Amino acid sequence: MAMRVDPEAQVPAAQWRDKKRHLWLLGLIPPTAVFLAAGLVWGFNELGWSAVAPVWWWIGPILVYGLLPVLDIFFGPDGQNPPEEVMERLENDKYYRYCTYVYIPFQLASLAFACYLWTADNLSWLGIDGGLSLASKIGLALSIGVMGGIGINTAHELGHKKDELERWLSKITLAQTFYGHFYIEHNRGHHVRVSTPEDPASARFGESFWTFLPRSVWGSLRSSWELEKARMERLDKSVWSIHNDVLNAWLMSVVLYAALVAGFGWEVLPFLVIQAVYGFSLLETVNYLEHYGLLRQKTASGRYERCAPAHSWNSDHICTNIFLYHLQRHSDHHANPTRRYQTLRSMDGAPNLPSGYASMITLAYFPPVWRKVMDHRVLDHYDGDITRVNVQPAKRERIYARFGVA
Repeated sequence: MAMRVDPEAQVPAAQWRDKKRHLWLLGLIPPTAVFLAAGLVWGFNELGWSAVAPVWWWIGPILVYGLLPVLDIFFGPDGQNPPEEVMERLENDKYYRYCTYVYIPFQLASLAFACYLWTADNLSWLGIDGGLSLASKIGLALSIGVMGGIGINTAHELGHKKDELERWLSKITLAQTFYGHFYIEHNRGHHVRVSTPEDPASARFGESFWTFLPRSVWGSLRSSWELEKARMERLDKSVWSIHNDVLNAWLMSVVLYAALVAGFGWEVLPFLVIQAVYGFSLLETVNYLEHYGLLRQKTASGRYERCAPAHSWNSDHICTNIFLYHLQRHSDHHANPTRRYQTLRSMDGAPNLPSGYASMITLAYFPPVWRKVMDHRVLDHYDGDITRVNVQPAKRERIYARFGVA
């Protein structure tokens, strides 16, 4: 596989330094954002700006839909690839894994704090008369949902590793969104079937995000259960065993939710549902844009060709890269699933999105705009040959007819 030409490729390995080394700590902004929001609400109320203070409870959506897209445009692409000679040293540097580990305690603390804010009827210490308004509560739930969605990406980074501790930390991180089955489906389902019609998490040409969302959610859940059921049968164990990784991951969510209900009362349940649904929908939005319309061709033997850089949409915009632990360097990830995020490289041969994931998430919500931006890019990638595209089955006849294909 070819790697993108890096201006620093000529720098001797001994002198190469990761310019993002300390920037990775910015990944802790999402799991601490609710504490920042509380401080800003208090400050605005102290200044007498009570009318606008509640806006800060929406800090998560503000970050995803507003600030990150602007920063991606302002700072542009990353452009730095680690040379081959430093890969082993970079891979074994434990600083980078600690950056992901520390996400988890802040995530759990923020979740508990948000439950308190949702249920409290006296927040005078924040300058609020009584409890949060309905609008503030919804903003709070969505902000925690953003944290949960980015937490799924943190779990994605941990779940690919061979270390048993990291795999369990992955499940703990997924507990907030009740999406523990992602640990199974992503590693053993998606990575096998990526960019094929059989993969529920690979979006098809002509398929809107709103059609893709239920297909991916239910398809991934069903696939994860079937995969784990087959594994249990091979081990000659009951599918209902605690060793079933789908069940023990869901059990973590049950225990977490039960603890929060015990601590804050039944009224916290709507909050937990809203933040979980919004959190995993953010993951599915990213799934939607990562492989839209891309298709692995079948070989003479009838099997799909090996996954290559051409089968994932990439973006190397530095700001979203930092918040998502290089998830946007998706082609290298599929080629080397156990490679740690700090060593992922931008690959030649991969089609590129016009902007960072944060910008593209918003476009995905509006199908006509998405099609205008992305459909011609899919076709350009395949030199206009629609038969090489992963087309939505329900629209195949109409789409093929448009291109004069019988």
